[in-house]
Amino acid sequence: MLQSIEVFKTNIQLTEHAAAACRMLYINFPTHTTDFDLEDCDRVLRVKGRNIIPEQVMDCVRADGFECEILE
Repeated sequence: MLQSIEVFKTNIQLTEHAAAACRMLYINFPTHTTDFDLEDCDRVLRVKGRNIIPEQVMDCVRADGFECEILE
């Protein structure tokens, strides 16, 4: 099965918040890898893995009080 990459726009600005979001995503989706590009104007979150369900990723980030949507 091939891995895919989903890209999301967030409002996360601080490295500490990005790190906390990555930890929460790892707890919920341990087979996925995540990283942020906070220097991009869209504060990009990339999630790589198999069977990524974007709605679940967005819900997880939003549960921490941040905005998250699929980057078109």
